[in-house]
Amino acid sequence: MYVAIRRYKIKAGSMDEIVRRAQAGFVPLVSQIPGFVAYYGVEAGNDVGVTISIFQKQAGEEESTRRAADWVKQNVAEFVEGAVEVTAGEVRWSS
Repeated sequence: MYVAIRRYKIKAGSMDEIVRRAQAGFVPLVSQIPGFVAYYGVEAGNDVGVTISIFQKQAGEEESTRRAADWVKQNVAEFVEGAVEVTAGEVRWSS
């Protein structure tokens, strides 16, 4: 399995609107990518949002990051401050 973790610094008070838009728009988009396993959005505190996308193959993880970048730019860019931090790779152990 492959995972993409994306960290977003967001404007104060905008989390609820981002969640609403992502649930309605991005979740259906990312879940259609071949090899999709799961997608999670985490409110990490201090105006930080983290998303976790899990896929069976690396191609799916890479496509999810491309689609996330496009979707954010088109749908919630006014709420994001600075560059998105992306960490991605192969799951090597789990429980």
